[in-house]
Amino acid sequence: MNAEILMNVTPTETRVGVVENGVLQEIFIERANHRGIVGNIYKGKIVRVLPGMQAAFVDIGLERAAFIHAAEIGEGDANAPINQLVHEGQSLVVQVTKDPIGTKGARLTTQLSIPSRYLVFMPGSVHVGISQKIEENAERDRLKQLVKDSMEAEGLTGEAGFILRTAAEGVGEEEIGADTSYLRRLWRKLEERIADNKPPSLVYDELPLSLRTIRDLSRPETNKILIDSRETHQKIEQFCQQYVPEVAEKIDYYPGPRPIFELYSVEDEIQRALERKVPLKSGGYLVIDQTEAMTTIDVNT
Repeated sequence: MNAEILMNVTPTETRVGVVENGVLQEIFIERANHRGIVGNIYKGKIVRVLPGMQAAFVDIGLERAAFIHAAEIGEGDANAPINQLVHEGQSLVVQVTKDPIGTKGARLTTQLSIPSRYLVFMPGSVHVGISQKIEENAERDRLKQLVKDSMEAEGLTGEAGFILRTAAEGVGEEEIGADTSYLRRLWRKLEERIADNKPPSLVYDELPLSLRTIRDLSRPETNKILIDSRETHQKIEQFCQQYVPEVAEKIDYYPGPRPIFELYSVEDEIQRALERKVPLKSGGYLVIDQTEAMTTIDVNT
C-alpha cells in the first residue's frame, strides 16, 4: 500500500490529509484561534452537583463550566450517587473527552490517559491492554511482557497501567522502555503541577495537530510525509529526533508553487465531503445535518 501524509500549514489553520493509493482516507483540521482541548488535563473545581442527573459541573477555566457524569469519576461506578463522589468546592483532576459545542461545555473524565508513540499511560490503573489491530497472539504476548518488564524497571508496577498502541507492533525492548521512561518522567512533572497549582488551571496541554500527526498517524506503511511550511517542517524534524527518529527519513519539505492539497486533488475531495448532500458510489447519497445535540446522517439508498 502506498500511503502518504500531506500537511498544509497557514497562519490560521493546519490541515492534514492521509492519502492511501491516491485516495483521500482521512482529513484533520485544527484552527489556530480555536484549537481543540480534547486530551488536555486540568485541575478543576466542582461548582455544582446535580444528583438528579448523576452529574456535576466543573470550572476548568473556560468560558463555560464543563460537565462530568458519575460514571467518569474514579473507577467509573455509574450507580454510585454523585453527591457521595464529589461535593461543591472540591478540587478534581480531569481530562477533556469532548470539546465544547454550542452552549454545551466540555465533557470530562477523571480516568486520565496520556499517549506516547507506542503506549498510552493510565495513572491509577493496573491494566495492561493492547490494540485490537495487533491480531497475532504471539506478538500480543511478546509486547505485553515487554511492557510489564519496563513497568517493573521503572517502578510502576501496581501504580499505573498501559495500553499498547497499534504502532507498537514489531518494536523491541529499547523502544518500549524509552516510551515507558518518558511517560513516567512526564507524569512525575504533572503530579508536581497538580500539587502546586490552584484550580482552575491547565496541567497538561495536548500536542498541536502537526506533532500529533507524527506521533499518531505515521505507520510503517507510510512512505512519505510532505509539509508545505518550512517552520513547521523544522519543528517536526526536532520532534522526530527526540521521540521518533525512525520517522525522520520520511519527512520532506514541499516548496512547490501549487498548493499541496491542490496538487494531490485533496481540495476537491474535501469540498465534496463537506457538502450537505454526499453522493455514494452505489448511487445512493447521505444527507448530513449538525445540531447542537448531535450530528444526524440520513442514508438514502
